[in-house]
Amino acid sequence: MPRRRQRHMAGSGSDGTEDSDSSAEREQTNSSESDGTRTKRQRLTRASTRLSQSSHDTTDLKQTADHDESPPLTPTGNAPSSESELDISSPNGSHDESQAKDQVSRDSDKDLSHRPKRRRCHETYNFNMKCPTPGCNSLGHLTGKHERHFAVSGCPLYHNLSADECKVKAVSREKQDDEMKGQEESNSRHATRHQTPTSKQSRYKEQVAELRKGRNSGLQKEQKEKHMEHRQTHGNTREPLLENITSDYDLELFRKAQARASEDLEKLRIQGQITEGSNMIKTILFGRYELDTWYHSPYPEEYARLGRLYVCEFCLKYMKSQTILRRHMAKCVWKHPPGDEVYRKGAISVFEVDGKKNKIYCQNLCLLAKLFLDHKTLYYDVEPFLFYVMTEADNTGCHLVGYFSKEKNSFLNYNVSCILTMPQYMRQGFGKMLIDFSYLLSKVEEKVGSPERPLSDLGLISYRSYWKEVLLRYMHNFQGKEISIKEISQETAVNPVDIVSTLQSLQMLKYWKGKHLVLKRQDLIDEWKAKEVKRGNGNKTIDPSSLKWTPPKGT
Repeated sequence: MPRRRQRHMAGSGSDGTEDSDSSAEREQTNSSESDGTRTKRQRLTRASTRLSQSSHDTTDLKQTADHDESPPLTPTGNAPSSESELDISSPNGSHDESQAKDQVSRDSDKDLSHRPKRRRCHETYNFNMKCPTPGCNSLGHLTGKHERHFAVSGCPLYHNLSADECKVKAVSREKQDDEMKGQEESNSRHATRHQTPTSKQSRYKEQVAELRKGRNSGLQKEQKEKHMEHRQTHGNTREPLLENITSDYDLELFRKAQARASEDLEKLRIQGQITEGSNMIKTILFGRYELDTWYHSPYPEEYARLGRLYVCEFCLKYMKSQTILRRHMAKCVWKHPPGDEVYRKGAISVFEVDGKKNKIYCQNLCLLAKLFLDHKTLYYDVEPFLFYVMTEADNTGCHLVGYFSKEKNSFLNYNVSCILTMPQYMRQGFGKMLIDFSYLLSKVEEKVGSPERPLSDLGLISYRSYWKEVLLRYMHNFQGKEISIKEISQETAVNPVDIVSTLQSLQMLKYWKGKHLVLKRQDLIDEWKAKEVKRGNGNKTIDPSSLKWTPPKGT
């Protein structure tokens, strides 16, 4: 009998209670047993209460996660790094407590349908933020499609507009877009191969030319005073007045582009890809220039959160303060890029830098370029590439003008992977020099080259302008009667696909009686020749005789 009683008590000790008394204490009266049962139930009730609260919190987190794309957030605002941050179990939980937990979880699941859904995170946190423009109440949006804004890009007040004016402009833009879509659809239905402009297109071109006649007339005295007063009053907190600077047609195009860019930024913000106040470098101090950045670059976080970066213009090392930059410049022995100088004419030089031999320099160059390029994806894997860095020399050293990168072994014969002209040297002819230099290397290699796609917006404009200039120069010097696209490609090293697309854009390629004909449009050639004479920048061209380079082997 005592042995049977001992086995029974051993089984009851598994419930997690402290029942390790002697056998005499176990055989108590009915009243003492009821008191022990009552105490046990009280402990179980307290455990169930704790589990119920934890279960409710867990279901709230789970429901928020189901309705939000981001992971559940901890009280610190970060995604939980381990399960301990969401742990709902007791460290000394018993078998009875686990049963109570299952019961509470089933009850809480039944009540989920009666609980209101939580709002998404990005729909609530923005209302605690404010537009940085002084005097703005964050109401309205430049696009006219949103009730609030939280960045300067969407602020109507910064753009010297009101919220109602933005809405009116949005309606008019939608009407114009609908009309343009209707015209494009009708033209596509009746389009023939390489057709000439329609009568509507010709009339529209004449109307645009008429609207843009007075765009270079300049500001009158009263207008200048008004612009200066606005500038002195608001400084950089408002956009400069743009009225009367150019034609109303060009100003409306600019406003439309601003609204479209603001709408794209708003979509990225809603998707969570960008947030107000995110780490982004706004300006960099580069040599004697202070440059405003255009895009985000993946610099280390401790540098990106500063907002301003200090970069050595010779070795491209980035620093946190001007004091550190000053000390670095006193010790830096670099005065030109590493690698071999393969071209020099006057003050312009081009250095060939191997990404495998000078890895740190090339990585810093890619990080710097990403601040001004949208589609660039190469930052650290630089070993398979060669970098051709163009510089302009003076008595202090060789200053970075721009560069392009090129794969060492390209199966598709790409002669450019990425190309950039620094902002302080843009619109001076250096971009075409870089493009011309890349095609000069293709000629030496006896290959036909083409840039890697996709091109950035500025890159596409530069390449189209370069291809147009090459073709018109070739047509100007061509004296024969029959011309071949293959011959043009072999002589200029331009890909035949790029030649055909450029001829089509110039309306110099026609299809007649089953044959493709190239038209020699003398008006375009004369217009190009007049621009060349007016420009007269003979030093902004690449001289093939100044190239000292042989194609690399076995790289």
